[in-house]
Amino acid sequence: MADLITKRVVWTKLACRVLSIGLLPAFTAYPVLSAERLTLSYGILEQSIPINSLEKYAKTGKIDDDLAVYTKYANKKQLTQLRKVLLTTIPLNIVNVSQFLYTPIGEELLKKLGEIIQTESRLSGFYAIRAAVILAAAEQKNFTLLNVLRQFPTSSIAIDLDRGLEIADKLQNLVNQTQNAVALINQKSQLKATTSNLTSVLLADIKKPGNFTWQKQTIVLNDQSRHRTFPADIYLPNVSNPRSVIVISHGLGSDRSSFAYLAEHLAQSGFVVAVPEHPGSNAEQLKALLSGTAQTITSPRELIDRPLDVKYLLDELTRLSKNNPVFQGRLNLQQIGVIGQSFGGYTALALAGAKINFEQLKKDCPDIKKTLNISLLLQCLAINLPNVEYNLSDPRVKAIIAINPVNSSIMGEASLSQIKIPVMIISGSGDTIAPALPEQIIPFTWLTTPNKYLVLINGGTHFSTIAESPDAVLPVPTQVIGSSPALASSYVKDLSVPFLQTYVAEQQSYLPYLSADYVNTISKRSLPLSLVQSLTLEQLQEAFK
Repeated sequence: MADLITKRVVWTKLACRVLSIGLLPAFTAYPVLSAERLTLSYGILEQSIPINSLEKYAKTGKIDDDLAVYTKYANKKQLTQLRKVLLTTIPLNIVNVSQFLYTPIGEELLKKLGEIIQTESRLSGFYAIRAAVILAAAEQKNFTLLNVLRQFPTSSIAIDLDRGLEIADKLQNLVNQTQNAVALINQKSQLKATTSNLTSVLLADIKKPGNFTWQKQTIVLNDQSRHRTFPADIYLPNVSNPRSVIVISHGLGSDRSSFAYLAEHLAQSGFVVAVPEHPGSNAEQLKALLSGTAQTITSPRELIDRPLDVKYLLDELTRLSKNNPVFQGRLNLQQIGVIGQSFGGYTALALAGAKINFEQLKKDCPDIKKTLNISLLLQCLAINLPNVEYNLSDPRVKAIIAINPVNSSIMGEASLSQIKIPVMIISGSGDTIAPALPEQIIPFTWLTTPNKYLVLINGGTHFSTIAESPDAVLPVPTQVIGSSPALASSYVKDLSVPFLQTYVAEQQSYLPYLSADYVNTISKRSLPLSLVQSLTLEQLQEAFK
């Protein structure tokens, strides 16, 4: 029994370490102390590890007698990872951290972590964790997890393993179900692929870049009815006939440069591309939050304003196409496609006809403290909106691509099933922000539109397809971006063209490229790709067994 408890202690300690990294985020009235021990409790049993033992191991690789009791249950790879995580510098400064930890989302994350990591008096670690992280961040060159432990403002850090194991079990269950769902999707995709030589040769041709030249115009829009001013980049192919328009909506804390690579590729393929900047949820908003001039990372109203930004942009382009020589005769504004990533994925789905589902939010949001789905913190902001009918859809939109979308609660089955136009959902199996299973895979089964596609990037993360910006407010660590981001971006380019040509430009000759055959042709071993057009909840439930 003691061995079993000790083994669980080790694994939960490692899980808590990972959680504390993932939930990074007032100075308090605590006395100035430095934590000396980690005390781990499981029922009536307690074990204690000197933080000095962890520090000695992290810096020298030497395991003393206190730590040896635990490390015998971990393999070499896990121990090496523990050393790296303890000593890896966190690329944030004290202003970034302080501002985030005082936002509603930051405080919600601290509450979750505080249930596991507690003070020596067994009180929630909420304030102590916040103080420790901020104090550690003050020493920017030494902002590491090890220093966060050292800065904990009580002499001992208590780890509640009962609660930790409960969360770890939920996490493991989500991981297992996701793995089974991914395996099912990969299997179905492979079964659909014929990989004939003729097909492979044919499908390879589409990867050749388009031959349209283009120019970029930046316009500034002013929607006086909403007191909202925002810029948009318009990529115009040099053509003499009207071309279909594709709108790209960026994610939370991002900007219109995030998918400039895709906008350029689509313009080269003959599409007009419009990329608006959403002022209430862009990089500037994040910068304002971290500098202290904004109180929240985004407002509930942004869930309404983002789709309205796109509708207003389309109205403005309609006006420009009539009055401005630069745009006259070059825009087909009755054939619109929308591409969105993360919060932009929600935006695209809203424009496609999925309404805000207040009934679903009422069911899910009261239990938000129990969820491991971080994206619900964003979705549940909608609870603060007036419960009225919002007109966010646009009949001009003929098809959408949603990359890593958040939608499970704010839309749910009742709303997603109302979408009538073609939809492509692109998911990453390694997404921890908008987890693949609850946010993309299961929602895909709710779609009733006959033309639907689920694309799975095996190993892709929430950030795999976002271009790195030289002016990024917060740097995204390489391990968070994941492997082969350039390949993930190329997948988006290679799939968006045939999808948009087929369902927006109405060029049916591109339909064969929306197949497992094509995906099998472009897929690379370093980041395998799968595509399915049908998947049921029953099939998923069978795979979970």
